[in-house]
Amino acid sequence: MGCDTFAPDVNGAARFAERLAAGLVQRGHDVHIMAPSKRHRLSGAFVETIEGEQMTVHRIPSFRWYPHDWLRFVLPWRAKPYARRVLDLVQPDVLHLQSHIVIGRGLAIEGAKRKIRIVATNHVMPENVLDFTLLPERAKRLFVRWGWRQADLILRKAAAVTTPTRRAADFLERSTHRRGVLPVSCGLRASDYTAVVGARDENRIVFVGRVTLEKEIHVILHAMTRLDPKLNVSFTVVGDGDQRKNLEKLATELGLADRVHFTGRVSDEELRRHLTEASMFVIASIAELQSIATMEAMASGLPIIAADAMALPHLVHHGENGFLFQASNDRELADAMNTVFEMSPAEYETMQRASLEAVQAHDIDRTLDVFEGLYRGVPSA
Repeated sequence: MGCDTFAPDVNGAARFAERLAAGLVQRGHDVHIMAPSKRHRLSGAFVETIEGEQMTVHRIPSFRWYPHDWLRFVLPWRAKPYARRVLDLVQPDVLHLQSHIVIGRGLAIEGAKRKIRIVATNHVMPENVLDFTLLPERAKRLFVRWGWRQADLILRKAAAVTTPTRRAADFLERSTHRRGVLPVSCGLRASDYTAVVGARDENRIVFVGRVTLEKEIHVILHAMTRLDPKLNVSFTVVGDGDQRKNLEKLATELGLADRVHFTGRVSDEELRRHLTEASMFVIASIAELQSIATMEAMASGLPIIAADAMALPHLVHHGENGFLFQASNDRELADAMNTVFEMSPAEYETMQRASLEAVQAHDIDRTLDVFEGLYRGVPSA
């Protein structure tokens, strides 16, 4: 697998690659990962424990991209030589690209020369990285067009291209010349999460994810100011990112400082505890190709309040396991949250059970079955 982001990074693409790799190891496959090192010099291959499973991770020298809070990149002109070195060593049966940007690009070019079967999963829209380019507006538009052209050049080398949802697949097909893009859920194991079905003693909102601009966490803060103070609603932001200080300042300005808690990075156990103890999960993001965090919240038995944007409507069925609101509309968001808080215990439990039922369609074993088939050249059912 070629990954431009991987453990210890915390984001959807990294988490998907980690869980997929661990699941494949559990099924008896020999999995190797090519991913950035945290150092500038060649680190080599190491046996690492990922999601409880051991696999070989080939760490490639990388550099920090300072406009971003954690992103690292491999020097583009070194990607192909590094790919050749790893391919000579591993001699894989199949390549699975988790990114077409640098590492994935190098692997795709060198793998195609060797006629190795390539499967590619797209997790990235060029639009998502604009906030970290420091480019003027006109240059940003040119960057987006260039980004999709580059994606097309690499993805055409793949025998199969996947992305997490049908809406994301449609978007990819509109933005490139790729056709037949397959929607394959990132998947998760719902049994890893604890759902407490029943009314809550306290009104707690939770969000899990990177604290960045596209997550629109400020919309949630503004919506909280529209809630009845008697509800005594608290909001926990689980995760970290470059916008944390700005959001902490905004919470203070809005008079919410005593009711909003930023946890920073937490362990998996702490993350699951925050989900289990919450009343609902709220996500205002406008750029989700799926949202593993939302699926984790569903597996924790939470009603979901989500922006009606990109792929979130695939997970949230309005009025069943939660509500959708117009993106960036804090008034609509507040109304949706109020609706959940005002539900009877029976109505609340019905919405909880709807989340638990809906997340079953995203079981990780189904995802593993599909990718094993794609690796072998068997069409997806």
